[in-house]
Amino acid sequence: MSIPVTVIGGYLGAGKTTLINQVLRQAEGLRIAVLVNEFGALSIDEDLIEAQKGDVISISGGCVCCAFGDNLIGAIGDMVAMVPAPQHIVIEASGVAIPQAIAATLSLVAGVHLAGTVVLADAETVQRRARDTYMGDTILRQLTGADLVLLTKGDLVADAARVADWLRDVSDGAEVVQAAFGHCPNAVVLGAVASGVPERTADLDHGAQYLGLSFEQSGTADPQAVAAVLADAALGLVRAKGFVRTEDGLAEVQVVGRRWAVTLGGAGHGLVCIGLRDRIAADVIEDRMLEHGFHLSRA
Repeated sequence: MSIPVTVIGGYLGAGKTTLINQVLRQAEGLRIAVLVNEFGALSIDEDLIEAQKGDVISISGGCVCCAFGDNLIGAIGDMVAMVPAPQHIVIEASGVAIPQAIAATLSLVAGVHLAGTVVLADAETVQRRARDTYMGDTILRQLTGADLVLLTKGDLVADAARVADWLRDVSDGAEVVQAAFGHCPNAVVLGAVASGVPERTADLDHGAQYLGLSFEQSGTADPQAVAAVLADAALGLVRAKGFVRTEDGLAEVQVVGRRWAVTLGGAGHGLVCIGLRDRIAADVIEDRMLEHGFHLSRA
């Protein structure tokens, strides 16, 4: 089974370290491997660390953190070969790196696939930095390559919603969500939902900001068509993940923002959609999914 990989980027001070520590704290049994260029660039909270040996730090709950130096492809290959292998890999890009360039290297490694490129933006400084002669081009390239933009430090500006609108414009329509104090559910950052309909959506309840919709399928459907429907920006979805029964078996569908992917095979059932409560077009999603043989689970 291919391991999903999330690339997390953003300029210095945007909040990547805070976010990754939150991801590890919210792992809830999911084995996550975090790859960083060097340990000094990412400060893992001390209470999460169980042991360190060489370039690998063991994290509570079965997670690990690994420094890859100049050999990212080799480090990913090492993670795939681990026993047991991680269930999700997170790559922390340096502040000056272009996350989509890192994401492009995943095609060179067997056994992994891209689950999304997440870029953090500091509400207080991102617009000023984007105009800077020296760093502006890097910041804009980071944003335009994002599937999902997390707006941090919104409490430090008078109108975070205006900054979010600006980010949607310059990022070529990426979905933008506010991550207060670096908090964002793993279901949003990673798309890490259960292999089937999740037992709960409690991790989405960050100030009732998100709404999760779970669907069950009757009959068979075209997974490409289902994925394309869910990637429609008008629906207001941040993430969608799950399984579609086809005439030939199962296919896994993953959607982040406007990007979608279909992988044949898997073992699970159902599909979950996640969106911002004030943006998601829940009734429209239910109608469109019904056209493809999916009904909303009321459980």
